[in-house]
Amino acid sequence: MQKNELYSDGSNVYRVIQIEDYRILVIDCIKETMPMWIKCTVLDDYKKIAEEELPSMLNISFEDLDTVDSERRKVMYQRFALIADLICVVGDIKPRNKLITKISTEYGVSKQSIRSYLCKYLVYQNIQILLPKKRQYVKDLSEDEKNIRWSLNKYFYSYKKNTLRTAYTLMLKEKYCDSEGRLVESYPSFYQYRYFYRKTRKMQNYYISREGLSAYQRNKRPCIGDGVQQYAQTIGTGMVDATVCDIYLVNEFGQVVGRPILTACIDAFSGICYGYSLSWKGGIYSIRDMCQNIITNKVEYCRDFGINISAEDWDVSEMPLKIVSDQGAEYVSYAFEQLSELGITIVNLPPYRPELKGPVEKFFDIVQNSYKKYLKGYGVIEPDFNKRGAHDYRKDAVLTMKDFSKIILKCIIHYNSKRLLENYPFTDVMIEAKVKPYANCIWNYEKRISKDNLLPVSREKLTLCLLPRTIGKFTRYGMIVNKLRYHNPAFTEEYLSGGDVIVAYDTDSSAYVWMVNKGDYIRFELIEGRFKGKSLAQVQNMQELNKKLIMQEQKQRLQADIDLANSIQVMLDNCKYHKNLGIKDIRSVRSCEEQKNHNEFAKEAGLYEDL
Repeated sequence: MQKNELYSDGSNVYRVIQIEDYRILVIDCIKETMPMWIKCTVLDDYKKIAEEELPSMLNISFEDLDTVDSERRKVMYQRFALIADLICVVGDIKPRNKLITKISTEYGVSKQSIRSYLCKYLVYQNIQILLPKKRQYVKDLSEDEKNIRWSLNKYFYSYKKNTLRTAYTLMLKEKYCDSEGRLVESYPSFYQYRYFYRKTRKMQNYYISREGLSAYQRNKRPCIGDGVQQYAQTIGTGMVDATVCDIYLVNEFGQVVGRPILTACIDAFSGICYGYSLSWKGGIYSIRDMCQNIITNKVEYCRDFGINISAEDWDVSEMPLKIVSDQGAEYVSYAFEQLSELGITIVNLPPYRPELKGPVEKFFDIVQNSYKKYLKGYGVIEPDFNKRGAHDYRKDAVLTMKDFSKIILKCIIHYNSKRLLENYPFTDVMIEAKVKPYANCIWNYEKRISKDNLLPVSREKLTLCLLPRTIGKFTRYGMIVNKLRYHNPAFTEEYLSGGDVIVAYDTDSSAYVWMVNKGDYIRFELIEGRFKGKSLAQVQNMQELNKKLIMQEQKQRLQADIDLANSIQVMLDNCKYHKNLGIKDIRSVRSCEEQKNHNEFAKEAGLYEDL
C-alpha cells in the first residue's frame, strides 16, 4: 500500500492520504467527506484501481486548461491557495480545524466551502476540480425584445444618428402597424424600449456605429496605460510630429503668407527637444530641415539669432538611435525610412494613438501656449477660429517668418532649460544624484551615463540619406536618371555592360546624382550642359515643353514627307526610260559629265564669258 493509491469494493472508493504504522488516513471519494483514520486491515478486502478509472466511476470530466477563460482559472488558483496550507496538516484534526477557522476569518470564506475545496482536491488530486462551473446566461428573447433589438441595430446604431424616440417610432411603423398603417392594439411602450436599450447598451458599439471608427479612435477610445515608458527607458528615443502654428505671418512687404508648420523631435525620456524645423512646407522637406537642425551645434545656431546660451542649456548635436512617429504620409514615406541606413530604428505607431507619443504632443501645447498669450492681436488665432461671425485673424498679422523664428527659438530654449517638471518619475539614483527637474538637466545626467544611444552623423551624409531615390540605368551614353545623362570616369565598364542601380537625386538641382552602393554615395555629374543650374522641376518642364512643340509639328512633318514622296513620284513619271543602257567606258562618260558640270558652274559664276 502506498500514498495516493485508490481502493474500491464495488460500492465504496477510498484514497490513501497518509500511512502510519498501524493506521492510514483515507478519504471517501464518493461522499467527499473530511479524511478519517482507519486501521490498515480495513482495506484488505478492497481492490486497487487505476487513477484513470476514478473520473469515469464518479462521472467527472476535466476541461482543457488552455480553453478555460482567465476569470475561471483565476478563481481555481485562488481556491487552491486557500487550502494549500491545510494539505500539510490534514491528518491532525485540531490544527486543521484551527487553520480552517483562521482562513475563513481572514479571507471571508465559509468553513464549509474551505472543507469542500479541500475534500475535492484530496479526492481527485487535480487542481482542475476546483474550477468554478460555467455560468449559463442563456435567455430567449421575446418577440417584442427581438423587434426592439432589430430596430436599435437598424435605426439607432447607424450613421444617421436617429434619436431613441425616432428609432422607436420607426419600429412601430415597421412591426406594429396593420396593412393600412394603423397601430395595432398591443405594442411595447417607449419606456420598455428605453429600458431594453439601457440594459443592452455598449458604449463602444454606440460610438463606433454612430460616429465611425476613426472618430472613436481619435476622440472616445480609452487612453490607458503608461504608453511612453515602453519606448523610452533612457535617452535616445526621439518622437517626431508636426503641427500648424496658431498664428498668421506676413512677408517683408506686408502680405499675408499664412500659418507656418512646426516640426519637432522630442526625447521621450527627458523631454528635451532634439531639433526642430519652422517652414512653410511640410512633408519630407520639413523632416530634412529638422534632422539638419538636430545635428547642428545649438550654441552656434542660437548665436546666429542673437541669442546666447551655454552648452548645458541645449547639448544636443547627435541623432537618436530610435525615432517614433505616427502614420502621417511623410513618416511612412521611403525617404523617411531611409534613415534606417544610418542605423536608426524607425517605429511607426498605430493610427489615432496620440498618448503613445505624449512628449511631442505636450511639446507643441507648451510652446504654442508660451507665445500665444503675448501675441494676441498680432495674428494669433482664438478658439472661435473658422466659426461663423468670428474675427478674421489674418488681418492682425504683423510678424514675419524671421521674427517668429526668433520667438519660437526662445520658447524652445525656455522649454528645455526653464520649464519645471513637477511630475517627472525620478528614480532613486537620480534623486541621490540631485538631478534638477529640468529637461536639459535630466538629459545631461543621462547622457553622461548612456551616450551609446546617440548617433553622430555628418551633415553631408545625413542630407544624402534623406534624398529621394530612383532607379538609374547604365548605357553607352552614360547613366540615365530622370531622363538625364550623368557620368563618372570610374564606371566605363558599367557603361558598356549596362545594369540598374539605386540613385539618390536632389529635386532642387539636377547638376549631380549619387549612386547608392553599400552605404556609400558615389557622385555622378550631369553631361547635358543646357540643364545645369536648373532644378529637376525646371528640367522636366523644359522637356515637357519640347515634347509639346514636337507634337504640335508632328502633323506638318508628316505632310512634308507626303509632299516629298509625291514630288519624287512626279519626277519619276517624267523620266525617260532607256531599254538598252551602255555600261562600257563609264569612266570616260563620267569625266565628260564632270567637265560639263564644271563649265556650267563657271558660266553661272561669270568666270568665262566666251563659254
